[in-house]
Amino acid sequence: MMLQTKSKNTSDYKRILILIGIGILAGIMSGLVGVGGGIVMVPLFVYLLNFTQHNAQGLSLAVMLPPVTYFAVSNYNHNEPINWYFMAAIAILFSIGGFIGSKIALRINQKSLKKIFAVLQLIVATKMIFDF
Repeated sequence: MMLQTKSKNTSDYKRILILIGIGILAGIMSGLVGVGGGIVMVPLFVYLLNFTQHNAQGLSLAVMLPPVTYFAVSNYNHNEPINWYFMAAIAILFSIGGFIGSKIALRINQKSLKKIFAVLQLIVATKMIFDF
């Protein structure tokens, strides 16, 4: 029985289940409220899978490379058309900003980067909670 033994396979099995859970949760949150990478995946990669902050952020960005949001975007576009000109402009600038941001992040130590990440989430959460 694979689950009763303390083998590498059990650890791999657990890791696969965690990755499946993170993927589904991030996808649901992305479709529901437009978040997934930074707010859901990065903390879970760090705390459930013991990834470094740098690795978690890189993996979160890598997940967004394929057209994973196609179906969610399609649903929103059918409900209320998306401004594709704005999308193209923002996507180009987002790519440039992402490149610059990743260069900066890789120069910051793990502990400081985690704190910057946490403070940003607290600021956003506080603003959203008290700005109804």
